[in-house]
Amino acid sequence: MDLFSRSWTALRTAVAALPDEDFARPSGCTGWLVRDLVCHLIIDAQDVLITLVTPAATEPTVDAVTYWTVADQPPTGDDPLDALIVRLAAAYEDPHLLTFHFDDVGAAAGRAAELADPGARVSTQDMVLTVGDYLTAYVLEWTLHHLDLIAHLPGAAEPPADGLARARAMLEEIAGAAFPASFTDKDALRVGTGRRQPTEAERAELGELAGKLPFVVG
Repeated sequence: MDLFSRSWTALRTAVAALPDEDFARPSGCTGWLVRDLVCHLIIDAQDVLITLVTPAATEPTVDAVTYWTVADQPPTGDDPLDALIVRLAAAYEDPHLLTFHFDDVGAAAGRAAELADPGARVSTQDMVLTVGDYLTAYVLEWTLHHLDLIAHLPGAAEPPADGLARARAMLEEIAGAAFPASFTDKDALRVGTGRRQPTEAERAELGELAGKLPFVVG
């Protein structure tokens, strides 16, 4: 719960610090500008709010790791939902309108998470899991998207170190293997999810794991 809050607060703070011109820069998500990514985060925050008020009476079917579905190809930006995000983001026109909406919904999602019972069960996307597992799963979401936000913004604030470490650990559980110790948490997450290609040296260190990349979580 605390790690969810720290990761989410750090991401919201990074967005709030962006100058207007940065919203038109590319993000780490293929086909999305920074403004598109922020618009996606608004929908993420709405999903958190919806899920936390959708109780379930049955036993959990997934945990923080098995919550994620895994594809072997990164998104191209051509998916209809991805294209819708781009149109929605463009409709804001003024970055201040976008950040106001993000801060408003994002703060509500953060408060809801702090007030939630971690042992309660909730339902989302035909899955049942505890609130604690759901919020832990979102540490991976917030951390990856924080890296996406700052991918082309040198000097921007990075995700919390403990969030990076937890996100890496979850990705390694998904992969069923550990990334080399020489990889930083950021490199493991970016390479592991296909956000960048490994160098030849990194590929050699990855060994058999290189042939299984990427693990595209969604």
